[in-house]
Parts: sequence; C-alpha cells; structure tokens
Amino acid sequence: MPLQGAKFIGAGIATVGLAGAGIGIGSVFSALIAAVSRNPSLKDELFKLAILGFALTEAIALFSLMTAFLILFAL
Repeated sequence: MPLQGAKFIGAGIATVGLAGAGIGIGSVFSALIAAVSRNPSLKDELFKLAILGFALTEAIALFSLMTAFLILFAL
C-alpha cells in the first residue's frame, strides 16, 4: 500500500509542470497582443512566432503529463 501512495504523490508532483505551461502560454499570447498593438503591420509574422512559442510550451506540458502517466501506470 505505501508504494501506491508514493506513486500518487509522485504523479501529482509531476503534474506541476502543467501549471508552468499554462503560465507560459498566457505570456506568449499576452506578448503577441502587446506586440501587435505596437506594430499592426507585423501581425502575420508575429502570429507565426507566437504559434511556434505555443507549440514549444505545449510540448513541455505534454512531457510533464507523460511523466505522470508513466509513474502511475508503468511502475
């Protein structure tokens, strides 16, 4: 029984990265809004960069979630 509890605690700690990813995605798009409001002519270029930043930040969230699932179901 203690092993099962440790797995739950470890999986919970591993999901802390999801909160960081949420903050990161918020800052990517808030920076996009600020940049487009300063220079609207660069909207398309800035949007491409924001989508790249979103994808990289979301990848970190998926790695964190995958780690939590590995802790729960593989060990």
